[in-house]
Amino acid sequence: MKIAVIGQSLFGQEVYCHLRKEGHEVVGVFTVPDKDGKADPLGLEAEKDGVPVFKLSRWRVKGQTLPDVVAKYQALGAELNVLPFCSQFIPMEVINAPHHGSIIYHPSLLPRHRGASAINWTLIHGDKKGGFTIFWADDGLDTGDLLLQKECEILPDDTVSTLYNRFLFPEGIKGMVQAVRLIAEGKAPRLPQPEEGATYEGIQKKETAKINWEQPAEAIHNWIRGNDKVPGAWTEACGQ
Repeated sequence: MKIAVIGQSLFGQEVYCHLRKEGHEVVGVFTVPDKDGKADPLGLEAEKDGVPVFKLSRWRVKGQTLPDVVAKYQALGAELNVLPFCSQFIPMEVINAPHHGSIIYHPSLLPRHRGASAINWTLIHGDKKGGFTIFWADDGLDTGDLLLQKECEILPDDTVSTLYNRFLFPEGIKGMVQAVRLIAEGKAPRLPQPEEGATYEGIQKKETAKINWEQPAEAIHNWIRGNDKVPGAWTEACGQ
């Protein structure tokens, strides 16, 4: 199957590599620009393989899709878009273009914890179960039909890093490969997300990660581990 990979990071790189090993043709990679002279791992890997790489700072300007960017995408003839880790807003002209549509990885059990800081909020809320969802992209924020979900137990002292490294990263890569395989075989489900139990939380940033010492001990514990390592929980002591 001809696939366009849209995203970034080591996770995106690993998904890209595994899809090629499965025999799929990655016709193009869309990723973020170099930062401080350093290329994103996904783009770097694709360049080594001679796959066309497009480093885009944005797909739209003032709400208007950039026609030259869409033209570059359309010229590739992708049959499926795979978004393993994507921090950019992708226009619906691109999302809906391939015959098989677009699939996205999300590190929570949707519809719970929609939003960009899903792992953080899973821990902050003290959830006992976590996991990831691969879903069909639509015009909402993490609202598309479900394709595949896998869950795991969350340990009492898990942090964002331990949960990600133990389960969400390695199993998520396998899950993306499995999802593409199901699509290629014509067996991929499309299950509407239930609205019951749906939550949305905003992005956790340094300025919002201050510890509230008036909270119960368990809530403080969850707050600290849910902000570790990024953005990092913090407090003030002696005016500092």
